[in-house]
Amino acid sequence: MTNTTQPTIVVATDKDHAARCTADLIHETVRENPSSVLGLATGGTPVGVYRLMVERFQAGELDFSKVTTFNLDEYVGLGPEHDQSYRYFMQQQLFDHVNVVQESTYVPNGLASNIEKHVAEYEEQILQAGGIDLQLLGIGNNGHIAFNEPGSPIDSRTRLVDLTEDTIEANSRFFESAAEVPRHAITMGIGTILEARRIVLMATGKSKAKVVQSAIEGPADPSNPASLLQGHARLTFVLDPESASELSL
Repeated sequence: MTNTTQPTIVVATDKDHAARCTADLIHETVRENPSSVLGLATGGTPVGVYRLMVERFQAGELDFSKVTTFNLDEYVGLGPEHDQSYRYFMQQQLFDHVNVVQESTYVPNGLASNIEKHVAEYEEQILQAGGIDLQLLGIGNNGHIAFNEPGSPIDSRTRLVDLTEDTIEANSRFFESAAEVPRHAITMGIGTILEARRIVLMATGKSKAKVVQSAIEGPADPSNPASLLQGHARLTFVLDPESASELSL
């Protein structure tokens, strides 16, 4: 793939400012199209973004009543009531605090009895909604986006994946021990993500500096899944100074 489109790179003054810049982009999308379809992420990075979105809703500045959301991923084996499931996370961080229609919030079902059928239906639901207008992403220390680990194909779709030991270890801080972290997940594929009309990848912290630099300035290579976003027509990286520190800006 020839990369003829350069991403927009926003270097915020600090982590909180990065959250505000990201919230502003989502706010702008919903203001321009109240029926926007948002792709949402979990993890520590977007928590500040969701807090700001709730505050703006409470201030009467942001209306979610016509918004549809699709989350990137979910652990296999965790139901919505489990406090480490991503459905639980989204309810706690955003959905329970704004006026989004709950039936318009889609998160993969970690308890699906037929995962192959479920992931095909998830792809179809995204299509039926008109596609994703803005996809929010974080980035793992190994470059993974959603649970697309290194080696994931650029044309991958929503599917069942095995988690790497690096990802299990990174996520073990949310569990009692690494042994409790699920070994499998359902994730949107890179091909699915690339079909979003706009992609916003947010990264903070020194630990993300090298992988961010590789994603932006290195070659598009499946060994760093985030680098496969290169060439997307509307790709924005929102970074803090630490995560941007390796870039040749």
